[in-house]
Amino acid sequence: MTEDRSYPLLKQIDSPDDLRQLDAAELPALCDQLRDYLVRTVARIGGHLGASLGTVELTVALHYIFNTPEDRLVWDVGHQAYPHKILTGRREQLSSIRQKGGLAGFPKRAESIYDDFGVGHSSTSISAALGMALAARAKGEDRKAIAVIGDGAMTAGMAFEALNHAGDLKADMLVVLNDNDMSISPNVGALNQYLTKILSGKLYSSARESGKKVLSSMPQMAELARRTEEHMKGMVIPGTLFEELGFTYFGPVDGHDLDTLVRVLKNLKTMKGPLFLHVVTQKGKGYRFAEEDALALHAVTPFDPETGKKLSSSAPSGPTYTQVFGQWLCDMAELHPSLCGITPAMREGSGMVEFCKRFPDQYFDVGIAEQHAVTLAAGMACEGRKPVVAIYSTFLQRAYDQLVHDVVLQGLPVLFAIDRAGLVGPDGPTHAGSFDVTFMRCLPGIVLMAPADENECRQMLYTGFLHDGPAAVRYPRGTGPGVSVDPTLTALPIGKAQLRRKGSKIAILAFGSMVSVAEAVAEQLGATVVNMRFIKPLDSDLILSLAGTHELLVSVEENAAAGGAGAGIAELLSEHRVNTPLQILGIPDRFEDQGSREELLAECGLSVSGIHDAIVKYATSAGLAIGPSIGEAPVATVK
Repeated sequence: MTEDRSYPLLKQIDSPDDLRQLDAAELPALCDQLRDYLVRTVARIGGHLGASLGTVELTVALHYIFNTPEDRLVWDVGHQAYPHKILTGRREQLSSIRQKGGLAGFPKRAESIYDDFGVGHSSTSISAALGMALAARAKGEDRKAIAVIGDGAMTAGMAFEALNHAGDLKADMLVVLNDNDMSISPNVGALNQYLTKILSGKLYSSARESGKKVLSSMPQMAELARRTEEHMKGMVIPGTLFEELGFTYFGPVDGHDLDTLVRVLKNLKTMKGPLFLHVVTQKGKGYRFAEEDALALHAVTPFDPETGKKLSSSAPSGPTYTQVFGQWLCDMAELHPSLCGITPAMREGSGMVEFCKRFPDQYFDVGIAEQHAVTLAAGMACEGRKPVVAIYSTFLQRAYDQLVHDVVLQGLPVLFAIDRAGLVGPDGPTHAGSFDVTFMRCLPGIVLMAPADENECRQMLYTGFLHDGPAAVRYPRGTGPGVSVDPTLTALPIGKAQLRRKGSKIAILAFGSMVSVAEAVAEQLGATVVNMRFIKPLDSDLILSLAGTHELLVSVEENAAAGGAGAGIAELLSEHRVNTPLQILGIPDRFEDQGSREELLAECGLSVSGIHDAIVKYATSAGLAIGPSIGEAPVATVK
């Protein structure tokens, strides 16, 4: 790392145009300064570090050679795009990244003309870049579309669907595979760099095309030459698959050898058709602590850049919901050898590390392939296994057809442990789990639960596991209200809610994370509070009973109000021709930006004060007689 903290070269770069004014000999020093600036900025604010450190040279080379933004540069996922943001006029804003009102954690079209496509979920870059390349062809525009995709994202079928289509259409585009999980020995690396320089050069390309023209009049010789070329490339270059898909393959190239990267990209810029460049990088490159533990420093909270150690912070008093799930999974695996835990590349995020170690034969990481994860679970369930799919709410969206068609339609006993349900905070709208209630509630026969606290989460998981049909438990990111977790396992009666507090006039029907908030509001309003527990099936008897004894029903959920749990209550009241007013509170009909989870809840009106004020305003406008005397109403807390 450079000791010069003034960053003289980096501060000259306010756009890629400025970058392209530098001499190529100055680029290594620029990379050093960029990497140091990145580490020290992220150390103060937290964010995605490891992947961005690994793409410093690649990002510099791409912007140096290609005429961005005229040439389109599409990043996959976006974890690796911090250097891109720094070089495209957002250097001074980097300290605001993932914070409310600051830079988005991922490329975002509304943020910069250099962010050609908004991302967050993986494996979309090739499809998007292909669409841009085809649009350029239709408009007669001579520009390149470049997709940068990680090796992990290549496990998704969508990436190969796009490759297959692009090769068939002979689209003028470049796919850069950023492979950060492969080491290159010096000899092999030198050989591959040499071959790549030759294969991407004009002499080889001209000779190759000239040879094809000459041999075209001699079909047998042409076929022999084609086979010979394929066999030779298959022996020395791991790109036969991509060649078969219609791409011209180059690589592997050392992604930290800036001189080679620049020369290869300069050659590829002049070539037409679908091109594939395989670049090998090291996650965390240039920062010793990230190199030694790339996983730990993938996404970080503030840390000391001199030691790599996390700065002290107030630790949560109890386990997170994710940890509750991880412990439950291990406990159940001991009791039920038929249990299978499935994750789409989120072992750490979903709390499955210990399960993976203790029960390797029952653990299945399918890679970034959510659709496959769900149908794999369905196949297992057909044969008497008990699959548990651990998945983030936002990623379950990617497997909706499989959820509907392969699991729910067939009534298969698959349990979905849905983490990060609701607002997730700094990762912003691409990762928010705001819609799972809405898209699951409409599915016939599914059991959908939301725990009010940590212990209820454990018992609901057990309930869903025992259920002979599809079931899901949705729980938020982080910790709950701090309820101790009972190690015993008790199945809950399906479809039955829990009366938490008896009040008068107002009945608050709260789901999941909103129960503790509703209880605080009820103390101020003298209201009844129900922990609904089940989104589907609803406790119809209790809801109708409360509608007959209260002047106002209020539903509260951390999900989109549109089509959510509150909408289910409205449907029930309509079906039974009940006229009791219902106020539905949830996430408004918009995408919430990034910020802390507390900030976003407040912005959505789902804080204690927000819910209180909304209820009072609604009651007043409706002319309901629930004024100041509310707090004087006799109340009782039900355990």
